[in-house]
Amino acid sequence: MPLNTPVVFLIFNRPDCTARTFAEIRKAQPRQLLVVADGPRPGHSPDVAACAEVRRIVDEGVDWPCAVQRDYSESNLGCAQRVASGLTWVFSLVEEAIVLEDDCLPDPTFFPYCEELLVRYRHDTRVGQICGTPLITASVERDTSYVFSRYGPIWGWASWRRAWKYYDLKLRDWPQLRAVGGLASVIHSRAELRWRTNLYDSLHADSPGTWDFQWGYAKISQSMLSVIPCRNLIENIGFGEGATHTHGKRASGFPLEAVKMPFVHPHWVLPDAHFDERYSQSCGGKQWAPRLMAFWARLRKPFATAPPPASSRS
Repeated sequence: MPLNTPVVFLIFNRPDCTARTFAEIRKAQPRQLLVVADGPRPGHSPDVAACAEVRRIVDEGVDWPCAVQRDYSESNLGCAQRVASGLTWVFSLVEEAIVLEDDCLPDPTFFPYCEELLVRYRHDTRVGQICGTPLITASVERDTSYVFSRYGPIWGWASWRRAWKYYDLKLRDWPQLRAVGGLASVIHSRAELRWRTNLYDSLHADSPGTWDFQWGYAKISQSMLSVIPCRNLIENIGFGEGATHTHGKRASGFPLEAVKMPFVHPHWVLPDAHFDERYSQSCGGKQWAPRLMAFWARLRKPFATAPPPASSRS
């Protein structure tokens, strides 16, 4: 059956990834498709043909009844500005949407999973995001189809206009939240609190090189929970050569799995303590903190000194 929920497809310069992910979107046959594309980077001539090719794949590939809307940038806005402005454009047009970047390959059950939960929690302001992967583990062994979490990976996700309205790329209200100790009321790990404070200080002070940490901040600052599937519904196929933030890595880590239907819903809308503890450790624990801080240091390098590497996320 055709998918009633609008699907957002974020593309840039990766024809191989774009073709594979678009093939899954095509199978789902959404009635509405919103495509957000960045333009070629200055001084990077291969981008011209690559950006044109990914747009062709989408433009010529829609062969089912579908309203297609495009937000194509002719200049290069970069990862942070392009995704942030593109999603703001999306949620100015639709009340809710499923979001896929070009390198996020979904299991077929990802689409009905998102659609059903978007409807179920449409008016529940405690929930801000539907996620497609646990990210830190291959599966979450529970008696339900999903759990709730204070965290929320963005490798395939869905949300509502009511939640995105809190998004701010530059975190302009962060100094006020920090002054009243608001983050400490939500984050209980000292290591994670220190890491997030440094992170948000940097995002507020500098020109951001990414958009997703700010989405996490919006959810945390508004006490919105994310839905985390107990099975991994997204495979990141953009690792390695050509990626922005996963450059040099070889695999996404976890294979795709299908979520069983009908879904088994949790009785309470409460964060899963065990999952959140493990996720918190990945943010601020001894094992992951140095790697994450090094990752952030790379993002903060000024792009003016050298062109950024080839990217699936601009």
